[in-house]
Amino acid sequence: MNKIVIFGAGNIGRSFIGSIFASNGYDTVFIDANRELVEALNRRGCYPIIIKRNSKPDERIEVNGIRAVHSSESQQVLEELADCNLCSTSVGQAALKFIIPFIAEAAALRIKQGRRPLDVIIAENIRNGADYFRGVFREQGLKGDEAGLIETSIGKMVPIMGKEDLAEDPLVLHAEEYNTLILDGSGFKNASPLLPEIKTVTNIAAWVDRKLFIHNMGHAATAYFGYATNPEQKMIADAIIEVGVRDRVYSAMHQAAAALLKEYPEDFTAKALTEHIDDLLYRFGNRALGDTIFRVGRDLSRKLHRDDRVLGAAALCIKHSLPFDRIIDIFNAGLRFRAADEKGDMFAGDSGFHRELESGGIANLLEIKLGLADSDKELKRYILNQIQFRQ
Repeated sequence: MNKIVIFGAGNIGRSFIGSIFASNGYDTVFIDANRELVEALNRRGCYPIIIKRNSKPDERIEVNGIRAVHSSESQQVLEELADCNLCSTSVGQAALKFIIPFIAEAAALRIKQGRRPLDVIIAENIRNGADYFRGVFREQGLKGDEAGLIETSIGKMVPIMGKEDLAEDPLVLHAEEYNTLILDGSGFKNASPLLPEIKTVTNIAAWVDRKLFIHNMGHAATAYFGYATNPEQKMIADAIIEVGVRDRVYSAMHQAAAALLKEYPEDFTAKALTEHIDDLLYRFGNRALGDTIFRVGRDLSRKLHRDDRVLGAAALCIKHSLPFDRIIDIFNAGLRFRAADEKGDMFAGDSGFHRELESGGIANLLEIKLGLADSDKELKRYILNQIQFRQ
């Protein structure tokens, strides 16, 4: 039987990676640090995903053929990695440094034992994921070049589960219908899996940037403009149907698309990018998914960083001498974003973000917190002029 080992049994790990491979007959093994979750998965050997669609009944999918190992069981983790076809990570960048040593050791051991190389699907929301892995390998004195490092573009939207749903079933996940996993075909050491849900591409950087600068940026824009329009509004689906919000999101996404078309003329067409934007706006309006403005907008230090969705898209526009005023509108709205969760609490990091903004000012924040460098003079000058003008 084919086998995949998945680090991270959270939303993306289970609702996307796990469901794709388990439904195609793979023995699917999750590695996770949450002991209660590991035990629950092993007791049941399955978990449900509820597919949420607008104006259609929910669809329940039961994901079978799964098991789990706690991350502290290092020997068992290595044994699972010894004979799998694929490994995948979906743990978040902060946790990657803890699991990469397992991957490097297993990759080296497999080569030593005469087994085929280990291929690793990097299902994380980071740019240049393969380079990040190689950097951690070097920092920790690990070789790691025996492993295939496969970057991805993760387009599936999975909301935070509500307390009531989890009280009824702690393993349930809600997700949208979209289920295409885009992989870097050149990253494999072995043959890529031929599954209907998988699309391999030759220039993964283009697709990662499309995800970040159109999907992620447009999603964040919906949250920030939605909150600015009505701070009491809770749902992304409610925000995107507001004409004033939708038009601003649409315009910003098209500015980013113009820059992507200049950067990657052989990978995209204007027609394809426009169709992608229209599809995303439709998906953002999926009320049944229950996605919140709080979830989509939170973590301002990351989402407003120079290398992330908003300022990264603006910088790409500057590179190609294209307008980016609509994108900076998102940034300005993000600076005022104070949405709270169902308990009435802001995201912890966002409270600190606002304290730093209020105490140090925007110029200081841009350089120290948000990573603008000397080479970003035009971007910084534009932001400061816009903020001064609006005050």
